[in-house]
Amino acid sequence: MAVNLFWYGCNMTRHAEIIRLSERLLECVGTPAQPVGGPGACCGSPKESEPRINEAMAARTMDGFAAREAERVMTWCPSCHMNLEDFMAPVKGQGFRHAHLCEALHEGRGALAKLMTQHIPARVLLDAHVGFGDRVDVNTLIPELLRLVPGVEMLDHPYRGASYMCFGLANVPGALPAHKARLLAAAREAGADTIVTIFHSCHREMVALERDHGIRVVNWVHLLAEGAGWDYRDEYKEWRNAEDPTAAIGPARMAAAGEEAVKRLALPELTRPR
Repeated sequence: MAVNLFWYGCNMTRHAEIIRLSERLLECVGTPAQPVGGPGACCGSPKESEPRINEAMAARTMDGFAAREAERVMTWCPSCHMNLEDFMAPVKGQGFRHAHLCEALHEGRGALAKLMTQHIPARVLLDAHVGFGDRVDVNTLIPELLRLVPGVEMLDHPYRGASYMCFGLANVPGALPAHKARLLAAAREAGADTIVTIFHSCHREMVALERDHGIRVVNWVHLLAEGAGWDYRDEYKEWRNAEDPTAAIGPARMAAAGEEAVKRLALPELTRPR
């Protein structure tokens, strides 16, 4: 039997709550989808410098879609979405339709509007970028979805970040700090009290602004969940803004994950300069 799939890619360990909320939103708008992700469902982008490995990873993911008889695949990560269109589907063939998460929710916005029962006072500026809009018009669709939340005021500002998400700026010296500074300036000029991120890479970078700059940072999925009255916990933001991330994670979770692994893999990211 053909199914809908929600493909969240391989980069999911920091933002599990966004993935769970996204699944719930899809179900509520009449597009229930089986979640697919993790290392075995990678688009190959982490190995773009090694074509053979990249191709094998992408092919394995496409084979997984075929095995599930996917009728429609909803993407979450912009890298996955672009790689699907650029080389995964052309090389392997695509027997399914695909859409980004925000497109699927926008199609079901009538049902989504009925979920938005909570008044959330927020003056919102979107962390908009220039590089993904030719694929999916996220800079238009997501504000339209957020306007369904009572109390949310979407603000306009001409600033757009370079690249398609913040990850694309990380290896350009000075580019990411410059983007953060310009986005903060734009938020002040627009009178925003909330910055809303679109992609998970941007969310990881922007959440640290809360601690030092007095502006709230949430992902667009978080804000929709708040409009529906759903509880969630953004633990990554808590850890990133904690004086002591190790204490914030807690000894039980440190032990479960492996203390050395946390110190080697997580703490350098959580404690990097804001």
